[in-house]
Amino acid sequence: MKHYYPLSIILLSVCLTIQAQEQDTLVLSAQDFNLQEVSVSARRASTVKSRSSAFDTQKINSTELCKAACCNLSESFETNASVDVAYSDAATGAKQIRLLGLQGTYVQLLTENTPGIRGLAQQFGLEYIPGSWMESIQVSKGTASVLNGYEATTGQINIEYLKPKTADPLAINLMVNSELHSEINLTGGWQVTQPDEDGNKADVSTALLAHGQLLPMNMDMNKDGFLDMPMGYNANILNRWDISKGAYTGRILVRGLYDRRFAGQQNGNLFTRTQPAEPLYQIDLGTWRVDGFMKNGYVIDHEKEMSIGVITAFSHHNQHNTYGNRLWQAAQTNAYLNALFAIEPAEGHKVTTGLSVNYDRYAEVLNLESGMQDLTRQEVTPGVFAEYSYHALENLSLLAGVRLDYSSRYGVFCTPRMNIRYSPWEWWNIRASVGMGYRSPNIVADNAFALPSSRQWVLPEEGVNQEKAINTGVSTTFYIPIKSKELQLSLEYYYTNFFDCVIADLDSDPYKVIFSNLNGGRSFAQSAQAEASMEILRGWTLTAAFRYTDVRQTIGGVLREKPLTPRFKGLITTSYATPLKHWQFDVTAQFNGGGRMPDPDPLNPLWESNYQWYPQLMAQITKYWRTCSLYLGAENMTNFMQKNPVVAADQPFGTDFDASMVYGPINGWKIYLGFRWNLAKKEE
Repeated sequence: MKHYYPLSIILLSVCLTIQAQEQDTLVLSAQDFNLQEVSVSARRASTVKSRSSAFDTQKINSTELCKAACCNLSESFETNASVDVAYSDAATGAKQIRLLGLQGTYVQLLTENTPGIRGLAQQFGLEYIPGSWMESIQVSKGTASVLNGYEATTGQINIEYLKPKTADPLAINLMVNSELHSEINLTGGWQVTQPDEDGNKADVSTALLAHGQLLPMNMDMNKDGFLDMPMGYNANILNRWDISKGAYTGRILVRGLYDRRFAGQQNGNLFTRTQPAEPLYQIDLGTWRVDGFMKNGYVIDHEKEMSIGVITAFSHHNQHNTYGNRLWQAAQTNAYLNALFAIEPAEGHKVTTGLSVNYDRYAEVLNLESGMQDLTRQEVTPGVFAEYSYHALENLSLLAGVRLDYSSRYGVFCTPRMNIRYSPWEWWNIRASVGMGYRSPNIVADNAFALPSSRQWVLPEEGVNQEKAINTGVSTTFYIPIKSKELQLSLEYYYTNFFDCVIADLDSDPYKVIFSNLNGGRSFAQSAQAEASMEILRGWTLTAAFRYTDVRQTIGGVLREKPLTPRFKGLITTSYATPLKHWQFDVTAQFNGGGRMPDPDPLNPLWESNYQWYPQLMAQITKYWRTCSLYLGAENMTNFMQKNPVVAADQPFGTDFDASMVYGPINGWKIYLGFRWNLAKKEE
């Protein structure tokens, strides 16, 4: 029987579809005895690599997210070999991701295939998506679909929130760690109206997700006078509605949050903060944000899978940040429209075309020691696109697309992309991809790590150019049967070459950060990775991976290794669940490669020129009951901490002060305790 899906549903996982494998059939025969009860159980893999997609895609589901504390998106990749997460500076607690060796600004971060973390949200946006809100994370490396825009350079990460129809009516997740960092998450999904047989009544469901966070303690484990992690609080709430009636499907989502953080040198804890008698270097970060989307899809012709879809999204992000005597005050308003038409003219052939408009307005002021700079700007980018996909043969998948956009700031540009998968045999997949990626740089948001320092900011007088790069990659996956198990072995290589980008030069002058366009120089990144995973015994899985990266830029007229970029990463993660999953044990070891530090002042060397590799160890034990679970875990069990992450911490208003020289953990080991409870859905 052939199934037809409206475009609005396809859009939710565009180019990131994970095709389910055929279910095994179990036949039981009983001739001379009566079989009273048969219990058949199966375990779904917590991380799934697509076998059929043309994209190099990996889906991380909720089971994998429960293997660690996973308080938010930034902590969701601790057991993942492809994505790195690290602190961007030693003062604010902000984190950044890396994919294929490059920082997260070159990754298109989506929420249900709509614009997610971009622009001003890059600094703390990873922490604005709680772990218990996520149904799954889809990571696609290399070039992505043109349907979602032109911004994906090294890949795409799409977050799927909990759905009303699959979420429990009520679920609670509580967590506290040894630093008294406390969180509460409440989620629920409910059916509002049921469709009737005549089709006169719509199928309506809704979900409500709420999150609260408190960081009350003044933590300074290295005794340098600066908080290792900021104090503060966060409130975050989301409501969504899913509607379907006949050939129509719609989704509406709205979210609002408020976040406040205090860092630097502070007197007392969050509740006893007092005004100091002498000036302290204090950091005060305040953010409020509202965003949402609306999706509408309608099936015109089931036979030809002809459908139309319209996606609209909006966000308003407002922040007021102070770093000692520095001020960064900014607001971003974004509006997005994407209209698509899809048709399958023949079996296995599909064409999707459409148009999109993206609007960004930044009201941004940066006040440094050198004076105040008004960086207010706006950009309107309309575009048209077309994409063709071919899936007629089981061993071949092809997807080719192109889009043409016009930026009110940078003019016309073209984005061609192609992905192909070929399987000579069932146990061997080969993929290749090539495509362009573009983005409009945001100098302050992209380099906010340099704000908690005394470095002078030198901006290019001619302004910044649009960043553009080409990404090419090849990967292969072997599915090797070993007795009744399967070893999955993956090898990949990606190369990203920039035609233009913004260089943040930390080397030419240790007391400045000098921004410039590429201006005929070179900038590239290459990444090679090997990964093996297998279920060793029933309930016991093991994954091992190693990745080498080489990232270089022309700095001061010389092609050099990019500073503060690790050269390699090793990962070993293992998980064991008892036969009836009463207990689960998870252990992850990371080996983070060394790298180059920015050049210090030769007359006053305050840091080393290089840093060495370091290990990290994490573990968690979970006890399951029918409707609840209790988990206890530890992070950074090796207790590795970077020495003197804040340079000249005793003179924060002096010329040597710098909190941007971060390559490793700032705080030591910590333990956490959590509790999950859910009210299960009633079986219909």
